[in-house]
Amino acid sequence: MKIVKVPQLIQYLFPSIIWKGKTDEKILHLTFDDSPTPEFTFWILNLLEKLNIKATFFCVGESTEKYPKIILSILDKGHQIGNHTYSHKNGFFSSTKSYLHNIERCKKILPNTTLFRPPFGRIYPWQISKIKENYKIVMWDIVSYDFHKNITEEKVKSNVLNNVENGSIIVFHDNKKSKKILKLCLEEILQNLIKKGYRFKTI
Repeated sequence: MKIVKVPQLIQYLFPSIIWKGKTDEKILHLTFDDSPTPEFTFWILNLLEKLNIKATFFCVGESTEKYPKIILSILDKGHQIGNHTYSHKNGFFSSTKSYLHNIERCKKILPNTTLFRPPFGRIYPWQISKIKENYKIVMWDIVSYDFHKNITEEKVKSNVLNNVENGSIIVFHDNKKSKKILKLCLEEILQNLIKKGYRFKTI
């Protein structure tokens, strides 16, 4: 089952995690996971610049080592970055010790961020208790499913447009799997949200 909008119960059970912004204003938080991707990141940056939108990019340390100039471009354009582990590590299949080591390895490459997002959104409560000592753990309340193999552009659009509310944190992906579908629908999604009166802020 695909959960597009995270249930309130889950958000309530893990109050130390940031699931959405607390605001009565029409503000959204646009996020991208798995950056940087040389085939796609610059396309995203150009679109955001065209629409005057600032976003948060959760970056994988291994890719950052390979493409540091892309990270500099993200920052130069006024966007925000966060730690997404060094090797896109799944918390459900990792000991706390190895998971924290992977996060710290990424931190050595991206030292100037206090934001962390677990890959796949998979993280145990005992991992949370350790990570929150040094980071703000940022999840989302809306996932677009842009990465899903059989997703259509219409479904990605409806996943986002039918579920946003004030303060929503929306997750898209800056990777090869999502590139094709987002090139078809991301601009339309963002233009639609702007027409509805939403503004975008970093986290």
